[in-house]
Amino acid sequence: MSGSKAQIVGVGESKYARWGKIGDVTEHALACQAIQRAVEDAGLSMDDVDGLASFAEDRNEAVFIGAELGIPRLRFGNMVWMPGGGGGCAAVANAAMAVEAGQAEVVVVYRSLCQGQFFRFGSPGMDTSGAAEPEAPTVKQADSLMIASIGFVMPYGMLMAAAAYALPTRRHMHLYGTTGDQLGMLAVTFREHASRNPRAVMGGRPMTLDDYRASPMIADPHRLFDCCLESDGACAVVVTTPERARDLAKQPVEILASEQGAPKGYGFGTFSNANVPDELYATGANEEMANRLWGKAGIGPNDVDVAQLYDHFTGCVLMQLEDYGFCKRGEGGPFIESGALSWHGGSLPTNTHGGSLSEAYIHGLNHVVEGVRSLRGESTSPVENAEVCLVTSAACVPSSAVLLGRK
Repeated sequence: MSGSKAQIVGVGESKYARWGKIGDVTEHALACQAIQRAVEDAGLSMDDVDGLASFAEDRNEAVFIGAELGIPRLRFGNMVWMPGGGGGCAAVANAAMAVEAGQAEVVVVYRSLCQGQFFRFGSPGMDTSGAAEPEAPTVKQADSLMIASIGFVMPYGMLMAAAAYALPTRRHMHLYGTTGDQLGMLAVTFREHASRNPRAVMGGRPMTLDDYRASPMIADPHRLFDCCLESDGACAVVVTTPERARDLAKQPVEILASEQGAPKGYGFGTFSNANVPDELYATGANEEMANRLWGKAGIGPNDVDVAQLYDHFTGCVLMQLEDYGFCKRGEGGPFIESGALSWHGGSLPTNTHGGSLSEAYIHGLNHVVEGVRSLRGESTSPVENAEVCLVTSAACVPSSAVLLGRK
């Protein structure tokens, strides 16, 4: 691996919990906690940090985080424009660009998500602690443009992401014969990985394929266990220069390559695959970006030892397997059915922490944390001698990805 690229030298997170069950702590406090733990893991102090980066309209602005954590000087503060979960890897890439360009020396990428505090659009006010119900969010608390776009489909019952993302998955099933059991096998595999992870919200809840089949249908073909968790929690990673990384105690992980973006004409619209050509509709719309990523890194899918793929819904993982070239278009279902995603003997161990389906839904930044742990040999589902890890952000929306390498 080359020695000129930015390195990830620290990871940290708060406790992960089901939404509303994190306790008497705010989203802002969770962000500060995760940042402090990542900096400590790197063997640094807050005096060393001079950059902060996040994504997904993070409510925890860098200038306030910097002031409260006592950062001596903030030289870089950045927010990614890729929507929702599409921006996690882009935030890491932006931090790397800042470090490599000399704009900052130690940049912390963070994401805090407290759905028990702020809810999601479409959620009624719900009792989270036995107290009186909090008020439901208003339009002023949400993105008005997103509310406007959703207005076009609300009369038809598309009120939630599970319904919107069901559409390209159902199209994939129609075109290629993908089955519900293949999606279920993916969910069961990630739950099994979570069973060894003490941080995983669903770690103590084993699941079989029969359990998956018995779970309620949310939006055909999505059953309950096809859908990511609704979580409270925060995580962070520390990015710095190769020179600084050499002086730290823990093994650094190199950012080999990164990409972000969308195909021509792609609009976020109502959740997924808006305004894409018909031939891309039953895909994650990431293939063009993936090809750029492989070309930039000078490696290919066969060089990847472990993957952390954004799993907001099972079908989106299946489509990413095809987009990134691990199998041909339409062969994602049989690839999953072969056991390829299992940490124990699979050809592509994937989401070894349990992912958004079974560890926690923190807009995918916890996948970067797990990617670092995988290459350090610290994962609870370790892949022996793993040298290259692919981490992706959300499929079916403008997205991003990074390739990580063991130093």
